[in-house]
Amino acid sequence: QLQLVESGGELVQPGGSLRLSCAASRGTFDFYAIAWFRQAPGKEREGVSCIDNTGSTTRSANSVKGRFTISRDNAENTVYLQMNSLKPEDTAVYYCAAAGYCSLNGNTMNNWGKGTLVTVSS
Repeated sequence: QLQLVESGGELVQPGGSLRLSCAASRGTFDFYAIAWFRQAPGKEREGVSCIDNTGSTTRSANSVKGRFTISRDNAENTVYLQMNSLKPEDTAVYYCAAAGYCSLNGNTMNNWGKGTLVTVSS
């Protein structure tokens, strides 16, 4: 079964950038679409971006369009989330998850990582 591990979260100032990574193991990575979700304290989980198994199709939430970019390297079994122009409201634990198709609905995900914390604050 596919296992996912997120990394790259840290404290960053407003307006700054971060790149998150989602590394996969124990499965056939290029069969799966991968999505990023986030959950801030006291708020519901939100789908952020997804990418299909080939990297040809992506979707993003309106809240991050134009600022976040999702990509993948199937040779490295890794999906990336490049986050630019970060805002305090982007503060959350970010999770990656796998599914059969690109989706921002968490109920369609089969496998989840444990998350990485992103804090945007001055």
